Amino acid sequence: QVRLVESGGGLVQAGGSLRLSCTVSGGRFSSYAMGWFRQAAGKEREFVAAVSWSGDHTYYADSVKGRFTISRDNAKNTVYLQMNSLKPEDTAVYYCNARKTWPPAQYWGQGTQVTVSS
Repeated sequence: QVRLVESGGGLVQAGGSLRLSCTVSGGRFSSYAMGWFRQAAGKEREFVAAVSWSGDHTYYADSVKGRFTISRDNAKNTVYLQMNSLKPEDTAVYYCNARKTWPPAQYWGQGTQVTVSS
């Protein structure tokens, strides 16, 4: 089974930084496009960032563009989300996502809480 485990969440002050990590086991990490989503209390899950399997292409939601950076280390089976200039509205549970093109498949981590205080 493919398993995704997030880490690095916590409580930070506005303007601070945090780096999330997601480690994948049980599958071929290099074949997955990786992404981060988040879900604030009482709201729908939303896209945050993604990186292609090769690492050549990255994508960001407008709300985090210029502040967050997604990267991957295939040797460590890990994807990262560097979050800078954090705002209270960034508070959410952050979920790691893996997508496989063929056969199509998608996997989710358990989530890690990020809380940004004023």
